[in-house]
Amino acid sequence: MGAVPSAVKLGYFTMPLHPVGRDWRQTLEEDREAILLADRLGFEEAFIGEHVTDLAETVTSCLIFIATLARDTKRIRLGSGTVNLANRHPAATAAEIAMVDTLLEGRFILGVGPGGLRSDAEMFQNLDADRNAIFLESIEHMIALWTRDPPYRLSGKRWQLTTERTWIADLGQGGMLRPFQKPHPPIVITAILPNSNGITAAAERGWNPISANFVHPWVVQTHWPKYVEGCARAGRAPRSEDWRVAKSIFVAEDDATVKRVTRTPGNLFAHYFRNLQRKAQAGRGNSFLKHDQALPDEALTDDYLIGELLIAGTVDEVVDKLLAYRARIGPFGRLLYCGHDWADPAAMRRSMELMAEKVLPRVNRALGEPG
Repeated sequence: MGAVPSAVKLGYFTMPLHPVGRDWRQTLEEDREAILLADRLGFEEAFIGEHVTDLAETVTSCLIFIATLARDTKRIRLGSGTVNLANRHPAATAAEIAMVDTLLEGRFILGVGPGGLRSDAEMFQNLDADRNAIFLESIEHMIALWTRDPPYRLSGKRWQLTTERTWIADLGQGGMLRPFQKPHPPIVITAILPNSNGITAAAERGWNPISANFVHPWVVQTHWPKYVEGCARAGRAPRSEDWRVAKSIFVAEDDATVKRVTRTPGNLFAHYFRNLQRKAQAGRGNSFLKHDQALPDEALTDDYLIGELLIAGTVDEVVDKLLAYRARIGPFGRLLYCGHDWADPAAMRRSMELMAEKVLPRVNRALGEPG
């Protein structure tokens, strides 16, 4: 479907999910340490999620979290994964993004979405609203604030943004600072639904997709064609390097470690996928977690979810599984290794090292591509 071949590049994605009750200081430091390690290992980018009303997902503002990394990272690009625009005021968010992009001197990628956590939507009084419409209005306001001269006069269904009455030109009162990148940072959106028209609309606007790690591969397989469709509408060629696919991966040097970390009852991956499965069941349902829609919900055991949604094994096994996964779902050019709770810090660090130093180079050699 018209992809331009490129080496698969390695990134990182985390919407940090930890056991409820862990020391918040510890989880924040752990999540920072993972990204600092990714920077040292040559990961090209890292995306961080946010939720406000969740005791397990402990980054409440991805922008604040990213700001803490601005001076401690050297080369890695940092992205919001995502800023949940239905839960925020667009002027405040535009100002914060401009500041973070400036702190990073352009190493920022703007991931945006409406926000998927139902309790956040309830807290911010939009649970029963059209959150996609709120999201679109918000991002359009933000882009206008970054590209138009003050004083501002922006009208929408939800927000009326103006500084006309208080504009003092020579003092700069009523104007907003702009991002380091012009006209704004590159924009990405997360994709969860199969055959998503949102991907097509985003690609038509010049935005790029991140396919989620917590849906079944058959869902992700539908995303590339929708991206190609949007590129065609915009008159631009689709590029593999613009399609990011997030994936939960664990790599170890021996089978015993793989089994201990991924198959012990109540392990960190079982906790992660069970948490998300229960949230899905309370909202859109379990269908996107199943390989067959006829599968009863009772069959979604921990072993099933890990077997279907996690790529795990030794270096040789993970190389083979990733090649098979890419052959199945399409020619993604950026693989986002997903962060998880460090219940076993040594094993989780070593998994990242093996991924960067052993697995990815072999994947690219097998694809006949450099890198």
